[in-house]
Amino acid sequence: MDPTLGRVNRRRVSAALAAVALVTTSAVIAPADAALPLAQPLAPQPAAKDPRPVPAKYPQLAAKPYLGWSSWSLQSTNYPGVNPDGPGSFISEKNILAQANAMATKLKPFGYEYINIDAGWQDGGDEYGRPVANLKRFPRGMKAVGDDIHKLGLKFGIYTVVGLGMDVYREGNTPIHNAPGCFTRDIVYPDLRKTNGWDAAYKINYESPCAQKYADSITKLFASWGVDFIKMDGVGPGSWKGAPDDPNHNNTEDVEAWWRSVQNAGRPMLYTLSWSLSHRYAEVWKQNSNGWRIDTDVECYCDTIVRWDGSVKQRWWDLPQWIDDAGPGHWNNLDAINVGVGEMDGLNEAERQSYMTFWAINAAPLFVGDDMTKLDAYGLKLLTNREVLAINQSANPARPLNQDQLQQVWYAKNADGSVTVGLFNLAETPATVTGDFGQLGINGKATVRDVWADKNTRNVSGSVSAALPAHGSKLYKITPNNRPAIGVPADLTATDVSRTTTTLAWQPSTGASSYKIFANGKQVATSSTPSAVVTGLLPQTQYTFTVKGANGHRTSEASAPITMLTSKNGGPVRYEAEAANSTLTGNAGANGCSLCSGGKKIGNIGYDASVTLNDITVPKTGTYLLKIAYTDGDTSRQSMLTVNGGDSYWINYHGLGDNDWGTPQVTYLPVKLTAGANALKIHNPSGYIADIDWITV
Repeated sequence: MDPTLGRVNRRRVSAALAAVALVTTSAVIAPADAALPLAQPLAPQPAAKDPRPVPAKYPQLAAKPYLGWSSWSLQSTNYPGVNPDGPGSFISEKNILAQANAMATKLKPFGYEYINIDAGWQDGGDEYGRPVANLKRFPRGMKAVGDDIHKLGLKFGIYTVVGLGMDVYREGNTPIHNAPGCFTRDIVYPDLRKTNGWDAAYKINYESPCAQKYADSITKLFASWGVDFIKMDGVGPGSWKGAPDDPNHNNTEDVEAWWRSVQNAGRPMLYTLSWSLSHRYAEVWKQNSNGWRIDTDVECYCDTIVRWDGSVKQRWWDLPQWIDDAGPGHWNNLDAINVGVGEMDGLNEAERQSYMTFWAINAAPLFVGDDMTKLDAYGLKLLTNREVLAINQSANPARPLNQDQLQQVWYAKNADGSVTVGLFNLAETPATVTGDFGQLGINGKATVRDVWADKNTRNVSGSVSAALPAHGSKLYKITPNNRPAIGVPADLTATDVSRTTTTLAWQPSTGASSYKIFANGKQVATSSTPSAVVTGLLPQTQYTFTVKGANGHRTSEASAPITMLTSKNGGPVRYEAEAANSTLTGNAGANGCSLCSGGKKIGNIGYDASVTLNDITVPKTGTYLLKIAYTDGDTSRQSMLTVNGGDSYWINYHGLGDNDWGTPQVTYLPVKLTAGANALKIHNPSGYIADIDWITV
């Protein structure tokens, strides 16, 4: 299925205009007599590559998520007066320094320090193919701007794109700085294949040692300007490009080369990647960058900066598969935080608080996109709440307790025994959201601190709950009255079920060296890790599982229980989505898929199109774990699963992000089924979803 059907690909449309048109114009043209000489130095010959990752030379740079500001949100908006001379025209030396002065005055005391200049500062390249400033916008050049930013006690960030700019290729005759015998013809493929998110550059061939020297020449130039931060854009696999059959958009070698270059440039510089990176290359990004965008642009490219439905709320769904990849040195980048100027942001106060809360609890870099000269009182309150900023800087990403409904609980267990909890109502109508203490690993009474309200409630037990408006949130820090020596395991979940086994996972317990697993009150297994496969179960039997943390002879209180039925004899049974008895509506239809079961899947599902898998038969009423196979080349997509026209559950399909719609993945969902035949409808009235291969139960 074409991924652009499901999400407007703003980066490829609007940014292609504002980033590419503004970044790579007015190339320096080689003189007419620059033809190949009769005799020329030979390019250096390839040397064996060192497969070992290059360690970070300045690990303190990204020990915690960075705080700052970036120009792109203002460059991208159609809000009146921001870009008076057309798309992207906000960017200029005058406007950048005005923002830097505003940050120094308003936000620097709270830890904000980076001023990042995004696309539009560049105007072609110098005689060595290195970027040069657009002198109409930056008449004194980039070093002078960086010097002025540094004088304010701030740090200077700059933007680049992956690949060799076509304008600096110059028929292959551009020499590489400080690399005798190296020319641009030596660092590209003979067929001049294109790369990056806009196909706006030639793909670099890193079999040539000249290629590394070209990256070195640019990073050393940036270092000479006093750059503290580099954003590299258009990187793949990701951004709906770079699937296994599309090697031209695999930029992992570029990223490795630039990381190596940044470490050896002689100046500490953060190096981050954009946009919508593919999760299946997470290990490459972790080893070779300080962070990566997990999603498309947050900006809406409309008459405000963002819109809740158009650009903000998708982060709740796209982030989960990345949570465990974040940590000191490399962070999940959710994009700019636009909560500072309500009218320009395009959000109400409830949405602005949810936006800030979600970024904060997930240890995301907090870089403002607003006009900092115009921060309103509420926006300033959100951006400068020291307790919220401390949660962000604790560098402890949260995770969802549930995603099967639009009322979601996100939590992070802290080293001091407390738990940070975010309650979010993603629905379009008011709703109550509740976080159960047992599921959060909290036993007994606790003090619940409402962080935004600066209010404590003591001796709370059982749960924390709030009535929230549409798109509203609450942020709590819950501190148990008594901190046990061994913490209670949190978030016990079943991740697979067969006739005689159930696979369980949970969050680690403070003080536990092992875990005891119980089924129907009887210990059935032990584990040294926070997961276990329980064996020896009976088919078609209901089991209630709990887990206790253990250390020597001491054990914790039991986790919150989960109840699950094992599969029937002969199970689990697989039900193909394209089976003859499935019901299709709208444009939903069977598509070929060589890696899918039976060579087919059901695609084009969403809006008025749906697939219903019929005759899903179980002998007993109860909760079963569905295993759902799907394909998704987007960052993630969501659907509802409605059982027998009644109960509905949301499903989050983690996407590959690289336009690969042929590689199946699986997800799990506990649902209540009734004895006999069940009908499972997969649909989404407001968007396209993943393609469905099969379900087992």
